[in-house]
Amino acid sequence: MSSRTITRLRFPSLSFSALLGFLATIRATRRQRQALACLDASALADIGITPEQAKTEACRPIWDVTPSWRDQH
Repeated sequence: MSSRTITRLRFPSLSFSALLGFLATIRATRRQRQALACLDASALADIGITPEQAKTEACRPIWDVTPSWRDQH
């Protein structure tokens, strides 16, 4: 009989409030990216981005948030 070592993943412990904050950030990111995807070319021009930039941003995964934005919200 061979002995095998079981490797367990270790996740950093999160407080409940940190978890809620993380989930709120994910939810806000999803909502904002959906809204961005719905804007027409004129509205996108008003905020200074192209339709291609908006599509790229809207298609990013919800957990992919820049640290500077995450720190502000």
